[in-house]
Amino acid sequence: MIARFLPLAPLVFLGACNDQPIVNGYGSTTPSIERPAEGKSVLGETDTPVRIGELGPNFAACNAQGQVNERAAEGAVEVRAAPFEQSHETGSLNPGTTFFICTRSLDQRWFGVVYSDSGRADRACGVSAPVRARRDYDGPCKSGWVPSAQVRMTSGVETPAAQPSQNTAQPK
Repeated sequence: MIARFLPLAPLVFLGACNDQPIVNGYGSTTPSIERPAEGKSVLGETDTPVRIGELGPNFAACNAQGQVNERAAEGAVEVRAAPFEQSHETGSLNPGTTFFICTRSLDQRWFGVVYSDSGRADRACGVSAPVRARRDYDGPCKSGWVPSAQVRMTSGVETPAAQPSQNTAQPK
């Protein structure tokens, strides 16, 4: 029976003579990834502007208002330059502060907001009325991204009342 497997012996010995070194302890030759312990994330350098006019020209540029959720936020909520935890902080919102919610991140975890220093959603920010096309916010107020879990939506945005019709003809 051993004589039957004897011709295969040289192949077994050649297979055991692998010239590739074992790089990690698991038999793989793929080197392990070395990550710097204190390295900065590229996401921290990214700015994502808040977009307004997401629903088109028939709706307010920002269609909702929100308030810092006092239960979810312990102190001020950080406003970030992009919808990432690693993004740099551009400001903060205290509990009770109201602001305009203009957009959301794709994963729904972040709101793109417009806010004023007054602590209230202010019409002077210019997002209560419709805009012709979607665009990045560049108005007089500040903007940024806050975690949606720390926001309580309070209402839609009040739009100016429709002007009465100029048609003064009386029905016959």
